[in-house]
Amino acid sequence: MRIGKRSFVILLLSIGVVLGGCSAKSGEEQAPGGQAAESAHAHGHQTQVANGDLQELTASADVLPEFLKGQTSEIQTVYALSAQVSDVLKHIPCYCGCGESAGHQSNLNCFIHEIREDGSVVWDDHGTRCGVCLDIAVESAKMSSEGMSLTDIRQTIDDKYGTGYAKPTPTPMPPAES
Repeated sequence: MRIGKRSFVILLLSIGVVLGGCSAKSGEEQAPGGQAAESAHAHGHQTQVANGDLQELTASADVLPEFLKGQTSEIQTVYALSAQVSDVLKHIPCYCGCGESAGHQSNLNCFIHEIREDGSVVWDDHGTRCGVCLDIAVESAKMSSEGMSLTDIRQTIDDKYGTGYAKPTPTPMPPAES
């Protein structure tokens, strides 16, 4: 699946994605960092990691994983958008509890485990089951499209989700703006 213009996608997403909470449970036994013993090696191969999430390797960010085929078009669009704004989402924490339950480092990890040097992408299906993850990604992308700085986006997300949500992922602050 390929996507069109970024502003169209953000407009489409700003209509709203209303889903339930995460299915991840705190305190479950898992490997350190929630990682599987092996990651996906072949394109299209799905690997289940210790926390129950699926990961799948595709050739690039333009090729969405097979695990999205049964999902709504809104969720598929958020995944495509997450790849487009990976430079933003890697600086934005997630507040669903996935830092502890899945070893995620940022909101990006709810959708993308890794973008490899060759451009291939290891996707994560965590975001398919979590409204908090989806909302944070959409809100962050929208603010970025409006020209907000990474620091301001981060502050807005921290202010909104800092109370009444799970502990945030251990996401480093964005670099100082020049």
